Amino acid sequence: MSIRRTRLTPEESRSTALAAARKLLIEHGPQAVTLKAVAGEIGRTHANLLHHFGSAAGLQGELAKSIADSVNGSIAEAVELARAGEADARLIVDQCFDAFGREGAGALAAWMIITGNRDALNPILDSIRGLVAQLAVGHDAHHVAESTLSLVLNALGDSLLGPPIAEALNLQRDAARDLAAQRLRHRFEAEHPRG
Repeated sequence: MSIRRTRLTPEESRSTALAAARKLLIEHGPQAVTLKAVAGEIGRTHANLLHHFGSAAGLQGELAKSIADSVNGSIAEAVELARAGEADARLIVDQCFDAFGREGAGALAAWMIITGNRDALNPILDSIRGLVAQLAVGHDAHHVAESTLSLVLNALGDSLLGPPIAEALNLQRDAARDLAAQRLRHRFEAEHPRG
């Protein structure tokens, strides 16, 4: 009995491939996100994925952008809630740190840089610039950019070296998150002083 392949639209095919790539990233790390591995996960050919992404670097870049875009939407919502006093800054910090840690964005970004795929970071940087522009409406754009820089670099560093450094310094595993949330709370309080 032969198995018929389901014909997917180009968008469905890309979406399915990105979901499989994300699964491989989380389960096995960035080195596992290859065209061959993703093709095997979704029952497609290497050539099919090559057509959609151009290369493994293209696939990794699209994966990083999709992670950044989905996380940025959640972060923007959390920032607005925090600015309105309806949520704590820790929610923003946790979402950012989780994206870089649990979701694998930190390892993927480091992998792309180490392997010379710096161009694939451009969509991520564009996504972050878009988030900052959105959050800066009606606020000091420079302060929003500084807070974003600090949070992203903290989350990236924590995703790569957080556990061993916290342990070496005899600190709790979440110490970096606690510090980042504290800084962000101060920034929100400076923007909207009570009194």
